[in-house]
Amino acid sequence: MHEDMNGSAVALGILLAATQQKLPVNIDCWLAIAQNHISPKAYKQNDIVKALNGTTIEIMHTDAEGRMVLADTLTLASREKPNLLIDFATLTGSMATALGARYSGVLGNRDALLQQAVQAGQQSGERLCAFPMDEDYEPGLDSKVADIKQCSLDGEADHILAARFLKRFLEHDVPWLHVDLSSSRCEGGLGSVASDVTGFGVGWGLRMLVVK
Repeated sequence: MHEDMNGSAVALGILLAATQQKLPVNIDCWLAIAQNHISPKAYKQNDIVKALNGTTIEIMHTDAEGRMVLADTLTLASREKPNLLIDFATLTGSMATALGARYSGVLGNRDALLQQAVQAGQQSGERLCAFPMDEDYEPGLDSKVADIKQCSLDGEADHILAARFLKRFLEHDVPWLHVDLSSSRCEGGLGSVASDVTGFGVGWGLRMLVVK
């Protein structure tokens, strides 16, 4: 994995930067790492997989593995009852379609937290756009054979459906933000970063930690 691992790279980058700056915060950093390989044990379309929290998932698309690994990771992390849980992932093509490569998208379960996330983006130069995640999107993930579909094959609003999917695996109603890194790669660089691979999320994450 050289590029499509930006979520874990950002999480690790925030941890390293916060440590180097000796920020007075406690951080648990979970790396949800997967790599697609052909294998007799690999899941297939239409399989049903049981997640760590017991939720059954109907597999719709074998390349939507990121949300599958994040599901169990969010369950594990939320069981620790953190004050704030943030996940980062290059999760959906629909977010890149919605925003292009100069903004990333953020969704979450607290309106005030979303506003804070957008403000931190303006202050750090790593801009975020907040998206809705209302209940009436949920039917897009209804399954006749499992508790939930992994995704919809329609492609419509997949960035929102992906966040609705991930929300099902949170426990204890912890404050949560999901950052879909559509700007992890921007041709010609972004802001003060001159390389195509931008590292988007580290500067924003540090700003969020300082505010918290």
